Amino acid sequence: MRSSKPVLLVEDDSVDAMTVKRAFKDLKVTNPLAHAINGEEALEYLRNESNERPCVILLDLNMPKMNGIEFLKVVKADDELRQTPVVVLTTSKEEYDIVRSFELSVAGYIVKPVDYKNFVEAVRTVDLYWMLSELPEQEVGVKDANFKASVVG
Repeated sequence: MRSSKPVLLVEDDSVDAMTVKRAFKDLKVTNPLAHAINGEEALEYLRNESNERPCVILLDLNMPKMNGIEFLKVVKADDELRQTPVVVLTTSKEEYDIVRSFELSVAGYIVKPVDYKNFVEAVRTVDLYWMLSELPEQEVGVKDANFKASVVG
């Protein structure tokens, strides 16, 4: 991803969470992966000042207690949290979920592929997007400058 900042995975399914961890390992994504099993737990993580703010949130929609849409409503209404990019990573192909997610300013919406190889490619796409995205200078680290130089040069 963009830096050494953590990625927050908000996912209640333990198999899907393990699949994301495995994909990170296979792709050599070095960002720490923080994991919350629902929206409430994710908000606790984000509001805990001892936790570093994640560079991106990977969000499932179908979760107990607080689902992804409810989580997005809270995050996007919070002045301190709204700038954190959120990519929905879900099994839902429902038009309502897609439209509502983008109305709540998600950075992307990816339907989880069933096949592991395709799942890795989806994670690779998210990783590459955040590596190439331009962010304010205070967000760019030495690793990012080196990566950009290797892509451009």
